[in-house]
Amino acid sequence: MLGAQLTDRPQPRPATAEPARLALNEGLFVGPLDALGAVRLAGTRCHSCTEVSLGSSKRCPNCGGGDVEAIPLGTEGRLWSYTIIRHCPPGDYHDRDDFRPFGMGLVELPEGLRVLAPIRADIDALEIGMPLRFEAYSRPAGDSERVLFRFVPAAQPSAS
Repeated sequence: MLGAQLTDRPQPRPATAEPARLALNEGLFVGPLDALGAVRLAGTRCHSCTEVSLGSSKRCPNCGGGDVEAIPLGTEGRLWSYTIIRHCPPGDYHDRDDFRPFGMGLVELPEGLRVLAPIRADIDALEIGMPLRFEAYSRPAGDSERVLFRFVPAAQPSAS
């Protein structure tokens, strides 16, 4: 009994172990977080109203129906709209000292869903309608890593 209790507790990880990866939000991704190239955005398709939504859900956010299925969302999309963030966000921003303006875009996926995400690209090259590709990446967060996502130009090699 005592042995079982000890194994239920979180065990300290060896100093050489890779940090644990945690998703930005639960239900946002499908695929193993330790293989970023295999990670995709999670979606939910409703069989009642055909709505596709971001993230896994047990109910349709559009009609409230429960006849839904989890689907992986497409990795390619088109830039539907964007803005340039030219001022460092307030608070404990992760790259405060190295801040550079970046694009924040609304990317339309093949399923018709539009997702707001950072765009890793030359801000002068951003154009409405340009093809983009999903990219999962990780950033240190204390004793773990946080898995985030962005979009990059479709022709750009993957950084993950």
